[in-house]
Formats: sequence, C-alpha cells, structure tokens
Amino acid sequence: MGSTQFGNFHDFCRDSTLPICNLFPDFSYSNPSNLAACQLKGISLSGGRHLGNLGSILIAGLAIAVSAYLLWRSELKQAAVGRREMQVFLIGYIIIEICEIFTVGLFPLSSKVRIAFTGIHIGMIIATLWILMLNAIVGYQLLDDGTPLSVGLIVASAAVLFIGTGYIALDTGYSWSGHFDSSLSGNNRNIALYVLYQLAPLVFLFAFFILETALVIRVLGERKPMIYLGAAALLFAIGQIFNYVISIHICNGTSGAINGALFETLFTLLSVVMVWVFWSSITEDDWPMPVSSSQYP
Repeated sequence: MGSTQFGNFHDFCRDSTLPICNLFPDFSYSNPSNLAACQLKGISLSGGRHLGNLGSILIAGLAIAVSAYLLWRSELKQAAVGRREMQVFLIGYIIIEICEIFTVGLFPLSSKVRIAFTGIHIGMIIATLWILMLNAIVGYQLLDDGTPLSVGLIVASAAVLFIGTGYIALDTGYSWSGHFDSSLSGNNRNIALYVLYQLAPLVFLFAFFILETALVIRVLGERKPMIYLGAAALLFAIGQIFNYVISIHICNGTSGAINGALFETLFTLLSVVMVWVFWSSITEDDWPMPVSSSQYP
C-alpha cells in the first residue's frame, strides 16, 4: 500500500461492507447518492425501506446462539485454565454480533442510530481482539487465572480501548469536536481510526497466534492443538478475503442481493469456534482425582 493511501477508507468502503463506512456520509446506507460500487438492495419493506443484508443478520443471530452455547460449555469446564477469561472473550464477540445486525446487516434505522451502533461495534472489535490476545498470555500462568485480579485487568484494559476507540468513531460520525470532519468526504482519510480499526486488530491477532504457538509447542510439547489453531487462522483469513476482495464481485453477480459480508460473518464465526476448540483441547476438564492411601483387606 502506498504511503498516500495510508489512512484512507474510500476504496474499502466503495468495494466492501465495513461497519466503519457508516460513519462517512458518502457511504451511508440511507444516502440515495451512495458511492458504493454495488449497493445492497436486500428485501423491500414498507415506506421505501429495505432490509439490506438478511444473510448477515441470520448468521449473526446464529453466531450469538453458538457463542451462548460455548459460554455454557466453558462453564462446565470447572478446572480449565483461563475459563473466565475465555468467557469474557465470548461475551465480547456476542456484543459484536448484536451490533453487526444493525451495522453490517443494514437493519432499517435512522443514520444517527446506526452511527451509535457503529461506534459500539468498532470499539468492541478492538476491545475483544485485545481480550483474545490477553487470553494467550493467561495460558502462561503469570497470574492465577479466573481471579478478580486477572479478569479485572483484562476487562479494565479492554474498557479503555473500547471507550477510546468508540469516542473517536462517534466523534467522527457526529462531528462533536469537528476534529475529524475532513475524513467525512474525499478519500475519507482518518489516521486514528485506520490504526485502531485496520492495524491494531492485526497486531493483536498476530501476537495471539505467536503466543499460543509457543505455548503449545515449546511449553506443552504438543502438536495436535496446532491443527485447531491453524484452522482458526485460515478461516479468519478466508472471511477477510471475502469481505475485502470478493465482496464486490458477489454483489455485482447477484444484482445487489448479497455480498461478501455474509461470508465474512460466517467464516469469522467458524474461526471463533475453532479458537474455542483449540482452548478446550489444551485445558483440563477435571482436576486429577486424589489417590486414597487407605488399605483394605
């Protein structure tokens, strides 16, 4: 990517359905002169409204249900290392999917309400991926897992990222301070959101996979869990390819019925499931049963 393109969202928003694009008037779903290369038409509703991306809404609903099930399964693993921390990650992912129904799913909303959901959505993406990275550190047992200190540090640090990122997103969309008004047109150049939304998640994910790989291979001396970890990385990458590269072609090929966002939501869900399977495979289900020293005749 050339240096002149760093921080620009225009081309991304033109060819993809990203939640952050709701902040820019030229790509607002409610803007009749939307500059998107292919606009989702979805399902027509009364009053000239449309349910833009039904497929993403349905898969987001499925993701919420699956994550709730994984939360319950995690609760059953009483002796598993990082059980509470993994549950915090799953709760973050559930919040992301709830927001996705209204941002990427293009549920009929006023532009101001959609911007609010977008701010929460973007903030939760950064916060949840930060939590995922910290889950990898938990495996090294630097602190006792599941304690108020461990969970509190994770939640507090994630909250700082959520509030900071969310504020920048909302300030951009609502023009509270006017500092980011220049990003609302032209190339939609917003360095702060570009770093937080495009780059920081990649750093967190890279650190997560490196830390977990080192834990599994060098500390635990295992190989099989790497299959699950590798599958999680591959599925996530496929989802991003659908969203950033293939989306425009799907949209044009279906005359605006669907685009790559549907598949991005699906493959991200599958990636989260594989992350949970990986975590489950390297943790203990139960504490070893004590051996009785009593002697019986």
